[in-house]
Amino acid sequence: MNTFNYSYAVNVYFGEGAAAKNMPAELSKVGKNVLLAYGGGSIKKNGVYDEMIKILNDAGKNIVEFTGIMSNPTYDKVQEGAKLAKDNNIDFILAVGGGSVIDCCKIVSAQAKLSEDIWEFEYSNGKRPTEFIPMGAVVTAFGTGAEMNNGAVITNTEKMMKSALWGAFYNFAVLDPAYTMSMPLKQVISGAFDSLSHSMETYMGSPRDTNLSDEINEATQRNIIRNIRETLKNPNDVQARSELMWAAAMAENGILKIGKATDFQCHMLEHQLGAYTDCNHGQGLAVLHPVLYKHYLPEATQQFARLATEVWGIDPKGKYESELAEEFIETLSSFIKEIGLPTTFAEMGIGDGSDFEAIAKSTIRTGGCVKKFTDEELLEVLNECR
Repeated sequence: MNTFNYSYAVNVYFGEGAAAKNMPAELSKVGKNVLLAYGGGSIKKNGVYDEMIKILNDAGKNIVEFTGIMSNPTYDKVQEGAKLAKDNNIDFILAVGGGSVIDCCKIVSAQAKLSEDIWEFEYSNGKRPTEFIPMGAVVTAFGTGAEMNNGAVITNTEKMMKSALWGAFYNFAVLDPAYTMSMPLKQVISGAFDSLSHSMETYMGSPRDTNLSDEINEATQRNIIRNIRETLKNPNDVQARSELMWAAAMAENGILKIGKATDFQCHMLEHQLGAYTDCNHGQGLAVLHPVLYKHYLPEATQQFARLATEVWGIDPKGKYESELAEEFIETLSSFIKEIGLPTTFAEMGIGDGSDFEAIAKSTIRTGGCVKKFTDEELLEVLNECR
């Protein structure tokens, strides 16, 4: 295992009724002006909005609403939120929603305190912001684990880049599985697959020999697979939702990454696919993973074989490591079909007119990946996903 330092900034409140029980004390620590951020308005249909308004009113807060945060939050939306925060002297940001809302607010929090353009500040100057508006997150759609870290994926439409920016950690995060029960089942499964992808992307990094972080990761992957199946059997199973919600958090709270240099090459490729097509993130990952993993062979044989036996329960008796590795990819592909996620771009409505060459060329290459991809090979992957 690599050398590491580990600390964790987010106070997590998990369970039914966690918001009402814990948010009053948290809100007593912050100023009066609160930016209430959310997406398309689903929280007004499931009662979460009314609950948040009551909690904020009871705490004596002045509420300014920041609405309409899209599923792939744009840099323009970040700037809109930052201006709103500055103009209203916002003391605290409450992000209510899924990963898109939560990611967007991390960068709003930083940009509102920064005189420079944060994209240029981070990418051109190589700096990270150090001042932030304090924040809290109330998770209503799980999968990304966005509430667990300070990274955000933002689409810069002008630059045609969907990339990471670094903002603030949340002071606290409320994870109430009951809030997720109104999520469309398709979104639940897509989000849960994103959690599985996060776990695999961490697992596939280095070191590649057996280590404690990876063994915890194997358990997390088994949990996600089992509870996706349980959720499909019974979409009203709150216990399965609870498990998936915490698994999403586990995949991104740093524990699985302790001592690891992570992979995340599939995510980088999907991000650029999203920059050019605005596609659903979890669905894009589902299409890309099996195809990309075929290109990982033979470099990733040892790790794939371990995933085959330790996560997917494939019997290793009489099989070479290379056979187990290939069987892992086949099993992952079959699972994706089983749970109703797409296996081709065509199923996602992504046609041949997409600029795959530009997507391949603009994809970031990750240092932790077992294989160093060329533009040409990433283009092959994209074409094989059609």
